[in-house]
Formats: sequence, structure tokens, C-alpha cells
Amino acid sequence: MQSTAGLPPSWEVRHSNSKNLPYYFNTSTKESRWEPPSGTDTEALKSYMATHHSSAPIRSPDVSKDGGKIRAAHLLIKHKDSRRPSSWRENEITRTKDEAISTLLGHEARIRSGQASLGDLAMTESDCSSARKKGDLGYFGRGDMQKEFEDAAFAMKPGEVSHVVETASGVHLIERLE
Repeated sequence: MQSTAGLPPSWEVRHSNSKNLPYYFNTSTKESRWEPPSGTDTEALKSYMATHHSSAPIRSPDVSKDGGKIRAAHLLIKHKDSRRPSSWRENEITRTKDEAISTLLGHEARIRSGQASLGDLAMTESDCSSARKKGDLGYFGRGDMQKEFEDAAFAMKPGEVSHVVETASGVHLIERLE
């Protein structure tokens, strides 16, 4: 019998204090992992995570100590050639890169038309574990992210949303928050 989170027996959602993210823990085997285990009901998990694991606002860093850091959120769509083609939404991602780009362009259109925000779409549509924080990656500096992602994020002004950005992880829409 699955839990209300949609996880198989013996699995539960726990919270990592070091990463400030939820993770999955098997109480029988003591295995822990960032991605949901095989046999997870992804629709039930999406609903559970949106209800129980939305996060508190992220505090602004001390700029004198962390000069040059920015804050961004993203919506990631992985494809079968991504460096790790699985996510909390899907155990095995089989979509092509073109299909991922097409999906992302649909999300971009909804964001630009004002129908949805990147953060709200990220909570249910992003393949990144940051989805539970509306895609918010917190503060980061140069050298902390993949180069293509970093270059796009640093080129934008706060409030701007990128077009499609391709990295080894998949395809992204990025919103510069601060």
C-alpha cells in the first residue's frame, strides 16, 4: 500500500537540513536518495509535495561577504540524453530533446502571456528538486552552476525570464530574482 505521498511501502519523505530540500528515505533498508523510488505514484507525490514541502523565503546574503552573487529560479525539462534522465516526476525520462524544448516553449508562452508564473509552473512541471521551492535555486556566484546556465542568469536583470537555455542537465527557463 502506498503512502499519502504516493511512495511505495517503507519509503517516506524527509528533509535535508544541509541542502534545505526534501529527500526520500527507506525505513527498512536505510537507503536515502534525492529521486523518488521506483513504483512511486508521481501524481500523488506532486500533490503531497506542493502541500507539505513548500519552503520558507530565502534570506538575502550579506553582499559584503558574498559579493557578486545573484538569485535565480528555473524550470528544468530533462530529456533522454540529459546527464541524469530521471527526476522526482518521472523515474525514467524518455522524451527527446526536441520534445523537451517544445514543452518548455509552451511553458514560456504561458509565462510571457501572464497566464502563469515561472515559480508556479516549476512546482508541478520542473524536473529539478528545486520545484518544491518554486524553482528557487537561492544565491550563487560565478563558477557555482553549469556555464551555459550561469552565463544566461548573470546576463539578465532581476525580473527577467530567459528563453530556452540548454545544459547537460536538460533545457531550462531561468528567472533572475535578485
